[in-house]
Amino acid sequence: MEYEIRGGSFPIVICTLQEGETIKNETGAMSFMTSGMTMETNTGGGLLKGLGRALSGDSLFLNFFTAETDNQQIGFSAHSPGKIMPFKLDGSNTIIGQKNAFLAAEDSVEIEVFFKNKIGTGIFGGEGFILQKFSGEGVVFLEIDGEVIEHELQEGETLLLDPGHLAAMEETVGYEIERVKGAKNILFGEGLFFARIRGPGKVWIQTMPISKLAEAIIPFIPTSSGG
Repeated sequence: MEYEIRGGSFPIVICTLQEGETIKNETGAMSFMTSGMTMETNTGGGLLKGLGRALSGDSLFLNFFTAETDNQQIGFSAHSPGKIMPFKLDGSNTIIGQKNAFLAAEDSVEIEVFFKNKIGTGIFGGEGFILQKFSGEGVVFLEIDGEVIEHELQEGETLLLDPGHLAAMEETVGYEIERVKGAKNILFGEGLFFARIRGPGKVWIQTMPISKLAEAIIPFIPTSSGG
């Protein structure tokens, strides 16, 4: 498979597949495909895997697109302003991504839900509590909200950040969700939780999580008046 990422703040990745090659994506992200592509929809590995993706915020089902002949193309567009980043997996490396980050991947890439804290906390905690794990061999495309900052942590080096700003990280990076301590911090600080990440490994930070963008837009949305 070959690919090209086009566009600025509203990017699209265009993949060129040869006969028999398959790419999968979350339902709703495909923009176009040539006539020599076929599509099949299923849970992508069974009901349990589908339920795991649904718990992480993605669809229960995946679409699988297969090229019937050579040089067939398919395009996947980002859902919000930001970047599309390709991650190459070779069987020895694993990427952990924010929930809803998955856009598309070669069929050989494994997608699993990734819990780091208690499940109950994850359900009510929003971004950062339930993540996705990408392993196997092939290319996976992730959506990054806003701009992206790549930071390589050395052994034992630590960063604290808002959980929603963590876009992706290598599996070697330690990751914990912690509650903000102190009533004043909770009332007037950045939020109830922060993520503590510890090296070694690479971390990709997104500057404008979609939830923050939604919060910024809401005050400007007209509300209908009664009468």
